Amino acid sequence: MAWALGANSNSPPFAPAIGANAISTMRAAFVIGILAALGAVTQGGAISETVGTELIRGVSISSPAATAGLLTAAAFMAFGVYSGYPVPAAFATTGAMVGVGLSLGGDPAFETYRRLGQFWILVPPVSGGIAYATATLLRRDDIPETIGVPVLAAVVSAIVANIQLGVIPSPPGADQNSIAGFVSMLADLPALSGVGPVRVLVTIAFAVLGFVAIRRRTQESVEKGIRTFLLVLGSIVAFSSGGSQVGLATGPLQALFVDELGLPVIVLLSIGAVGILAGAWMGAPRLLQATSREYAQLGARRSIAALVPGFVIAQTAIALGIPISFNNIIISGVIGGGLAAGSAGVSRRKIGVTVVFWLLTLSTSVVVGYGVYAAFSAVPGIQ
Repeated sequence: MAWALGANSNSPPFAPAIGANAISTMRAAFVIGILAALGAVTQGGAISETVGTELIRGVSISSPAATAGLLTAAAFMAFGVYSGYPVPAAFATTGAMVGVGLSLGGDPAFETYRRLGQFWILVPPVSGGIAYATATLLRRDDIPETIGVPVLAAVVSAIVANIQLGVIPSPPGADQNSIAGFVSMLADLPALSGVGPVRVLVTIAFAVLGFVAIRRRTQESVEKGIRTFLLVLGSIVAFSSGGSQVGLATGPLQALFVDELGLPVIVLLSIGAVGILAGAWMGAPRLLQATSREYAQLGARRSIAALVPGFVIAQTAIALGIPISFNNIIISGVIGGGLAAGSAGVSRRKIGVTVVFWLLTLSTSVVVGYGVYAAFSAVPGIQ
């Protein structure tokens, strides 16, 4: 499952950079594998816990149940790859694990479903809105690109200073911490209105560094500056993608590794990271070549507009422990960026087909997951 995620779900972040000739396909696949694997190890814990323990109440996911869930989700992903239809891994895995849990005799976790549903429904308008605002900023005649692009870099850098990472020492009772939070913890100054002044200063420092670095590049050459920012943005989104996607593979095994075997979560995440790394190196180049042609038609600026919301929403989802579909985010971002140019760039039929397959994936994966585990449990010796 992790191999399939590495081959398919982590490719979109670098496709725009390839389309803009900022990096070669093979080099992009190599970098994607490393960044996505790092993101998986450092940020994948929250998503893994949600998928593994919070979708069903009253039962623990057994090894046969985890097998049934992963087999169902992987089958849906394989169908999407070979048929060409957009099958989101997050929807397939979530539905499969709900179906398996119900087949085990568990109770529905309606509060979790409500939280996931609200977030998923908000993704298209929020992603499209951020992309629209970003594309509008880049298209304004009264804001030169030597200012507009560095401003976006400053915003992204400020967010980077505050993303949660499992490798950074955290205060008691917290599992993760950010760079800004860690520096604030070391300074140990009293907070003002609930916000630490050191955290604010570190965030501003990151924003200034991002602004200055990209501004110098755009002053040398606007196109070089844009390609550089596109490459950096793709790297950050690829890292975020690994953190948000690995839990879809490791979540079903959470109960086995953590509860039964007593192993640290980092061991499970590392196994998932190895699978993502292998999938990116072995399977991503072909998909990158295909998707980069689509992004080349969009252009570097609209590609930036599509990736900015991808980063923001992915990090928000990781912080909240919500599994997400990058297809959902990227497609919504492409539409929002297209609207800023006067055309969505995606046909209504394509949008309709995509939404229908998202809904079908979520609903049918529940039924299939239920049936697969029911068939497993009918075999003597399997519980």
